[in-house]
Parts: sequence; structure tokens; C-alpha cells
Amino acid sequence: MLRCPLCHNENTSLFNQDRKRSCYICHHCQLVFSDANSHLPPQVEKKRYQLSASKYQKPLKQFLLSLIQQIAQETEHPLTGLNFGRLADTQTLDTISAQGHELRQYDPYFCPDRSLLKQEYDFICCYRVFEHFRFPFKEWSLLCKLLKPGAWLAINTKLLTEIHAFERWHHKNNLTHVSFYQTDTFEFLAEQAGFKLLFAANDLILVQKPSGSDIKRGQSSLIDL
Repeated sequence: MLRCPLCHNENTSLFNQDRKRSCYICHHCQLVFSDANSHLPPQVEKKRYQLSASKYQKPLKQFLLSLIQQIAQETEHPLTGLNFGRLADTQTLDTISAQGHELRQYDPYFCPDRSLLKQEYDFICCYRVFEHFRFPFKEWSLLCKLLKPGAWLAINTKLLTEIHAFERWHHKNNLTHVSFYQTDTFEFLAEQAGFKLLFAANDLILVQKPSGSDIKRGQSSLIDL
């Protein structure tokens, strides 16, 4: 069977198959992933991202501003964050800057400044990005490395909550969506990294890098995002 692109375990099996692609499930970390042979060519994928970019601007702005507001309540210092994988517009950046914070942005297609991936951040935002990761272990490892101790990674992705209804799940019909996560998947990742893990409403997953002492899953004001 195929090796899991997240945990590299070979305990995987065919999970779903239709006319367009096959999807597999990892029985170790519970990731559902599509066969790499069905991944779209980069130029096709880029065009699809360009067409869908505008519809995400409003919810992305709301997500970012709420995230920054909540984190800012826990510190007196200006925040420096990274928006990873989906670009916010100039208006959003100006609003964040006016509040005294800085948001840098990285996107492999539209803002591929790799110098941003050699720094550390107070928070990282991944809004509707995780489902696009072809090599989720690589991106997860990178994001963990970019977080300062005590910093937050805010992920918005649709969780696979009804495993037996995958065939009817419209989210999987977008061929740029190649990785699908269950709550067990994020629990696995958080445990492996020793991170604090919170599940909130509206497909929000929050993980916090330890600040020096062992931390357990718990509650936080960020749950209100």
C-alpha cells in the first residue's frame, strides 16, 4: 500500500475510489489522502487558486483580525505573524498594521519569499490551506519550526467528521483538496510534537508550541475565535 504522506506509516488501505481519483486512509494517524498520481499539474492548480482567491478575502480577514485580537490580549508587545498559503489583501494588511502588528505572507505560487521561512513568529495562520498539502509532513514540520515558544498555529480546515459519509462529502470533490484530517489526526500531531491542542467551532483547530514547561490540552480565550 501507499506510504502515508503525513506520518510515513505503511499501514494504509484504499478508502474511496471514483472516476477521478483514489483516496487512502492511514490507520496510524487517520489521515485520508489522495493518490499522488491524481494530483493536478501545478499550472492547473495555480489557475484554480487564482479563480477562487476573491471569495475567501472576507472570511480570511475576519479570521485574522479575530485571531490577532485574542492573542494580543495575552501580551503587551506588538505581534509579528505569518499568513501561510493564502494571501490577504492590502486592506487587511493595512488594518493589522494600524493596530500596531505586522503580518507577513508566504504563498508558494503568489508570494514565494523563502526568507520568511527562516524566521520565527508569534502566530501563524493557515486559512483553508491544510487540505491542499501534498506533503503534509513537510509543511507541518516547517510550521512547527517557525513558531516561537508559546506561539499559536491557527488552522481552518474542514474536518472529516463522518468517515462513512466521505463519498457524499462535497469537500472532497475539489481536486486541489488532497489531504483530509480527522480530529484523531490533529491529536496525533499534537501529541507527537508535545503541543497544546484546542478544537473550536467553525472548523478551527488551534495548536500552541510549549513555552518551556509541559502543557496539556485545555481551555483558552482563543476558543472564542
